[in-house]
Amino acid sequence: MSPIWYNTGMEHLTERRIYYHHTDAGGVVYYTAYLEQFEEARAEFFLSRGINIKDLADAGIHFVVASVQVSFRSPAFFYDLVRILTRVERVGTSSVVFNQQVRRDAHLLVDSQTAVVCVGDNFKPRRIPPEIRQALTPDTSPAQEGQ
Repeated sequence: MSPIWYNTGMEHLTERRIYYHHTDAGGVVYYTAYLEQFEEARAEFFLSRGINIKDLADAGIHFVVASVQVSFRSPAFFYDLVRILTRVERVGTSSVVFNQQVRRDAHLLVDSQTAVVCVGDNFKPRRIPPEIRQALTPDTSPAQEGQ
């Protein structure tokens, strides 16, 4: 999967240190650890947009992972400092597609695409509430003079 980024202005950078519990016996990050790091980075992305996912869950609004595509390009190692770039690719009626990259300095280690679906307490898809949609969608309207 080649990374495709849309310049939406909807991105967030999260730094993480790689600790021993993230690695396998060889000191390389175990592949499932990236899924946890992606989840944490998406939560930080939501928070950076003023969306508290715990408050949403308490209100019966959940974002659950529907699909994940991951390409592992190069390993990360114990005690590396990595940056996870999270970007919104697309916002649908009830889903959001995120692109995420893990980098050590400028070196691309992992890139992924994750689709999350907005569901209620019954785990059936529901429309993304307008205030959340607005927080996830860049303002693309042209600036008006005098305002």
